[in-house]
Amino acid sequence: MKKIIVLLTLFFISNMTAQQRPKLVVGIVVDQMKMEYLYRFSDDFSPNGFKRLMNNGYTFQNMHYNYVPTYTAPGHASIYTGTTPATHGIVGNEWFSRSLGKQMYCTDDASVKTVGDGTAEEGEMSPKNLQSTTITDEVRMATNFQGKVIGMSLKDRGAILPAGHFANWAFWYSKTGSFISSTFYGEKLPEWVSEFNNEKNYLKYINKSWDLYKPASTYNESLPDNNPYEGKLYGSSAPVFPYDLKTMYEKNDAGILRSTPFGNDLLADFAKKAIEKEELGKDNITDFLTVSFSSTDYVGHLLGPRSMELQDTYLRLDQTIADFLTYLDKTVGKNNYLLFLTADHAGAENVIYLKDRKYDVDNYPSKDFRKSLQDFSVKTFGVDLLLNYSNFNIFFNKQIIKDKGLDLVKVKQAFKEFLISLPQVKKVYTEEEILANSGNDYYLNFVAKGYDVTQDGDIVVIGKPGVIEYLPTGTSHGTAYTYDTHVPAIFYGWHIKKGESYDKKAITEIAPTIAQKIKVTFPNGTEAKVMQEVLDEK
Repeated sequence: MKKIIVLLTLFFISNMTAQQRPKLVVGIVVDQMKMEYLYRFSDDFSPNGFKRLMNNGYTFQNMHYNYVPTYTAPGHASIYTGTTPATHGIVGNEWFSRSLGKQMYCTDDASVKTVGDGTAEEGEMSPKNLQSTTITDEVRMATNFQGKVIGMSLKDRGAILPAGHFANWAFWYSKTGSFISSTFYGEKLPEWVSEFNNEKNYLKYINKSWDLYKPASTYNESLPDNNPYEGKLYGSSAPVFPYDLKTMYEKNDAGILRSTPFGNDLLADFAKKAIEKEELGKDNITDFLTVSFSSTDYVGHLLGPRSMELQDTYLRLDQTIADFLTYLDKTVGKNNYLLFLTADHAGAENVIYLKDRKYDVDNYPSKDFRKSLQDFSVKTFGVDLLLNYSNFNIFFNKQIIKDKGLDLVKVKQAFKEFLISLPQVKKVYTEEEILANSGNDYYLNFVAKGYDVTQDGDIVVIGKPGVIEYLPTGTSHGTAYTYDTHVPAIFYGWHIKKGESYDKKAITEIAPTIAQKIKVTFPNGTEAKVMQEVLDEK
C-alpha cells in the first residue's frame, strides 16, 4: 500500500511539473528582418502565417537591440544568452582578436571535424567561443539532459550559437546541398539526416525558376523589378524575374539556394523532419528547437529592402511559417508548444536610394575608410600604425608605437580628432572612455555593451545616421540606429495571452523571460530583466 501511495505521489508531482512547462519550445529567428516588414507587407500576407502569430500571440512592437555591432552572430548569441557581446564574447561574425593577435570567426574550432558531406572548413565549428550559457543550455540542465535541443540554419552561426554548449545537435547547410554538423556533437550524422541529404531535396527547388509568388500588381510596396539599387544574383544579366536557378547552380554550387526564398523552404522541410524523427515534443520533458531563416539576409544584402525580390521572399516565408505552424499543431498539439519569433538585426535603407532623394548621405566602403586612416597615420607619424580595422574597431600596432617612442594616448587623441573631421563620422570613443562609461551617453552605452576588452579595439567609431559601410547596391546593417535595431518579437502558443505592447524592450529580455515562463535557471550572463507581459496569462 505504501508503494502504491509513493508511486501515485510521484505520478502527480510529475504531472504538476510537466504542466509548468510546454512539451516543445520553438525559437524562430528571421535574419535581417525589420519590424517594418510586418507593416509594409501586411496586406499581402495570408491569415495563417505572420498574421496568425500577431493576432493570436503577444507582439512587442518596439523591440530593439541594445549594443553595437548589430550583426548575425552577436544577434543570435544575445537572443539566446539574454546578454550582450561584452559578456557573451561574440563581438562580430568575425573579428580581430586583440588577445590572439589575429582574425577569428565566431564559431571557429580547429579541434573538431566536419560531419557529413561538407568541406573541411565548413564543419570545423562549435560554440566554444560563446562565453555565456544559453536558454537552451538551461533547458538541457533543467531536464537533467533528457530534454533534447536541436539547432538548425542555413548558416553555421545561426545554428550553433542558439543551440548552445549542450545541444544534442546543430545542423547547417553546406554548398554541397547537404545539412552538416561537426564532431563537437557526434561522430556521424543521425540516420534521418543522412536520408534527408541523400534525397537531395535542394534539387526540387533549384530545378524550378524563381518567379513571382503572386501577380506583379501585388508588389506595389516595392520599387520596380529592375532598379539601380539592386545587385545581381549569381551573374544574372539584370535583377529581374524570373531567375534561372538551374543554370546558376550548374555554374556555381548548391549554395546558390541560400540567396533565394527556397533556402527557407528547405530549412522548414528539415525542421519538420527533425521534429518527426527526433520525436520532439512527444513527451512531458521539454525539448527546444531553434530555427534560423537566413535567406532573408542574403536577399536583403544583395538586392536591398525595397526590391520586389525581398518582398517576394517575405510573402513566401509567410506561407512557409503558416505551413510550419499547422505541422506543429498536428504533431505537437496546439496548446503544447511555446514559440517565439524575432530577428538577429534589422537593416538599413540603400544609401544611394536615400541620396537620390536629396538626403545628404553616402556609402563608404571599409577598404576606403581603412586607407584614409593609413594615409593619416603616415602623414602624421611617419609610419602606418594601423594594425586592423573591422567591425567599427580600430586596432593600433602597439609594438611599432613603442619602437618609435610614441605616446599611445596622444596617438589615440590624434586619430580621434581626425576621425571626427570625416563627413561620415558621428562619434568616436577610445578604450578608456568605453571602460569608464557612466551610462549617460546614449551611443556610448551601445558601444560599451558590445565591447569585450580582451578582443575589441583601441577606438570604436559610430557613423552618422543613414551612412553605410557597404556597396552602392543592396544593403547592410551593424549600427546603433533604429533601422538596424528595431526587430519583431512575437510570443505564441503555450500559456501566451493575446495582446501587444508599444513599450520599448531590449532583445536581451527574451531569454530570461522564457526562463521564468518555463521555470528554469536564468542563462548565467543575463541581467535577468523580463517582459512581464509574457508571464501574465490573463
